[in-house]
Amino acid sequence: MQIHTLSVEKKPGRKRVGRGGNRGKTAGRGTKGQKSRSGASVDPLFEGGRSSIIDRLKKVKGFKSPNPKRTTLTLAFLEHHFEAGDEVSRETLIAKKLFSPKKVTGGFKVVSSGELSKALSFDSRIRFSDTALEAVKKAGGTIKED
Repeated sequence: MQIHTLSVEKKPGRKRVGRGGNRGKTAGRGTKGQKSRSGASVDPLFEGGRSSIIDRLKKVKGFKSPNPKRTTLTLAFLEHHFEAGDEVSRETLIAKKLFSPKKVTGGFKVVSSGELSKALSFDSRIRFSDTALEAVKKAGGTIKED
């Protein structure tokens, strides 16, 4: 047996970092600090103690409902803008340019402010307060059923 014929087997095991070689001493972790320690994890939003970008953004107060509000129609408004026998619907209100299509996404509700003396025909999608419904029926108005 000669020395150059001997085989040397390495023991399997985990790599021990920070012991010389290409990644010697600190093994690319820098010196000291939280991220140099084993098992270190820093919150990605943490900015070293200063106020985070989220804390520095403008705070918007209040609440915006996901349900759009109904546009209010008064009896006086209907009396002024419609003739006897006319149909009152979302389409006719937009066609007469009384409302913008973007502003009436929640529909309409008729309230009893003022007087109504004309018989008008209403679309079934328009809602009424109790007293407004009485006033419309008293004036001879009808509500179409779908």
